[in-house]
Amino acid sequence: MMGKRKEPYVVKDIAGKLGQGFLRNPLTAVLGIVILALGWIALNTMPREEDPQIAISGGGVIVAMPGATPLEVENIISKPLEKKLREVQGIEHVYSTSMDNVGIVNVMYYIGEDREDSNLKLYDKVMQNMDKMPKGVMQPLIKPFDIDIDVPIITIALYQTDDSKLSVTQFNEKIRDLAHKMNAIENVAKTTLQGSHKEQFNVEVDMGKLSAYHLSMGQIMMAVKQLAVNVPNVKGRSADNKLVIFGISNAIVSIKDINNVMVANYQGSPIYLRDVAKVEQGIDKQNFQDVELIFRADNNKSSPFSPNTPQVTLTVSKLAGTNAVFVAEDVIKLMEAEEANFEKLGIKYLITRNYGERANHAVDELMHHLVITIIIIAVMLVFALGWRESLIVTFSVPAILAITLFIAWMSGQTMNRITLFAFLLSLGLLVDAAIIVIENIHRHLHSEGVEDREMGELLVEATDEVGGPTNIATLAIIMTMVPMAFVGGMMGSFMKPIPYNVPVALFASLVVAYIFTPYLSLKLLKKPEHPEDYDMEHNPYGICDICAGDHHTHEHDEKHKNKGEK
Repeated sequence: MMGKRKEPYVVKDIAGKLGQGFLRNPLTAVLGIVILALGWIALNTMPREEDPQIAISGGGVIVAMPGATPLEVENIISKPLEKKLREVQGIEHVYSTSMDNVGIVNVMYYIGEDREDSNLKLYDKVMQNMDKMPKGVMQPLIKPFDIDIDVPIITIALYQTDDSKLSVTQFNEKIRDLAHKMNAIENVAKTTLQGSHKEQFNVEVDMGKLSAYHLSMGQIMMAVKQLAVNVPNVKGRSADNKLVIFGISNAIVSIKDINNVMVANYQGSPIYLRDVAKVEQGIDKQNFQDVELIFRADNNKSSPFSPNTPQVTLTVSKLAGTNAVFVAEDVIKLMEAEEANFEKLGIKYLITRNYGERANHAVDELMHHLVITIIIIAVMLVFALGWRESLIVTFSVPAILAITLFIAWMSGQTMNRITLFAFLLSLGLLVDAAIIVIENIHRHLHSEGVEDREMGELLVEATDEVGGPTNIATLAIIMTMVPMAFVGGMMGSFMKPIPYNVPVALFASLVVAYIFTPYLSLKLLKKPEHPEDYDMEHNPYGICDICAGDHHTHEHDEKHKNKGEK
């Protein structure tokens, strides 16, 4: 039997208004495609990192005062400078070191402070107080430092093969040329060499002979130093307007030149450097930063190089906010392009650290788990509501994530483990709104009297009914996440993607649920067809929903006869 036809439903909540506005709008499908496309673009172009970058920065002020003792440096340089630097807003810690002839004052900015602004304020404060520096103090040197560009994203160990004919000096020169090419790669901040050596002449003085000739090390040093200093050019004009140029280059060009340096005159005979020392051409022995490759023993793999092979490590750092994956790939492409030349020279390389690869692997792994979680949710909904309803809810998840990723990309965030953890954390909450809406739609479609209801009106009513409580519940969850955005220190900066992205994802879940759930329900769901004996199956007692009487009796039929009701 059929009851009275209800009056058209009046939309009361924003949920119903969104559902009504987009239900039969031809642009709704286009909007869904655009949202997914924007999410895909953001996913592939968003800078990827293993961990979120934390803005840790500071600076150092180096002030030299020749001839001053550590106590003098502390009292007239370090302490007054510390006092002035504490006036700078954004500086958290100030500490100094006082030594002979120089004082170093280091500052640490608050985490999250803008590095460029803080460095500018530090420079201004030092320059404003130059008039208060004591006499004899040299110009202060201000050196800012930033962890973003100090931590390398890729390290490459380069070493010589056994058949390489390059000298140590030539080998290091080739690596310095390679580092220069690395600096030209886009978004590379700086390159450093660890274990590198330079060419120099080494003078090994025989202390016994030095004593025999009554000489000191100071005399040896002065003799070599005077000969090694470049003499500046002298330019002038003669009386007949001829140009006169005196140019004397560095006098030391070979071992023979150094051996023939006269150190002193002993009993009328000149004493040469070769008489008291041995001179050889080599590398800077005073640089003890040697690096060796040690291969971990493995029964299945043989070592690609000799044990304890000397090597030079080339480190590459990227600019802050750029994609570590892309920078690392560009560096590897350059190394692959140099392989043929390295092969001829007998140079091999081994990538010992690839932060870009690790970041990409971490993001891909979390995305893989994200997909698995979506599939699990879809399967559970198939058994709870049906495959059509499950398909509608499953669409909402990538749509919500696409909106959140696009907003994160536009706001300058990076893709890292904490960002994806925020998505995983909120994934169970993201489908709540869509499940509530689709469940209410399902209930309305299987209620009595739906045969007389228009499908669109039914969907709007079902969406509008649950809008108020769903909005309040989602807002309550968002408010629990907001306080995390005000956590300070390193932990607050590290966990910042959670309060930034979870509220956005939850708000997007409401919009997607109210717009696309009714729209897809109109396309995929249908009102159930009731058979003729529907009343006896669903209302076995024959109770009329108008007058609560037995509609299988003669009295009931007579009662509604004149009203034209069945």
